[in-house]
Amino acid sequence: MDTEIFGEGVKIDGGYPPLHLVVDGYGADAAKLKDTDLVYRFLDEYPSAIGMTKIVPPQVYVYHGKTAQDWGVSGFVLIAESHISVHTFPDRRYVNIDIFSCKDFDATASLEDVKRAFDLPEVSVWTLERGIEFATPRQAYNGMVRERLTANRAPDAIHSADAAGGAAVQIEPSRND
Repeated sequence: MDTEIFGEGVKIDGGYPPLHLVVDGYGADAAKLKDTDLVYRFLDEYPSAIGMTKIVPPQVYVYHGKTAQDWGVSGFVLIAESHISVHTFPDRRYVNIDIFSCKDFDATASLEDVKRAFDLPEVSVWTLERGIEFATPRQAYNGMVRERLTANRAPDAIHSADAAGGAAVQIEPSRND
């Protein structure tokens, strides 16, 4: 399925609002989700691949929860522009990935990179334009109009909702169980 990220976005003071790409991946290869080296490499190499500045080396941990299936690998890397995080649940074949940046990046390309890196056959994806409260009323209005027009063009593929002052956009249909 083709995905669409809202093209130009609401500009704030000549720049784009901070963008937060949220990916829930389903049906992943459990071996990849157990691979601490893979998670580390992704967090170590991906910031520069999208033009971001890594502040410190990634931190990656294996976590074992009270429920056996809740174990997994979690990692994050701080970037000058914000952060990237990965939380895997190998027994559930499920992963959460966040890419949050105050600097504009290509969320569509990043989604494809994430799907390829973790071999994800199914995803639910959202983008959050954060910091919208700093937009002028005109910029906020233009963003709202653009969202409604886009949602009307592809009602089955894109859903928007207000989320703590930001626009949450589901790019691909939700997982159907």
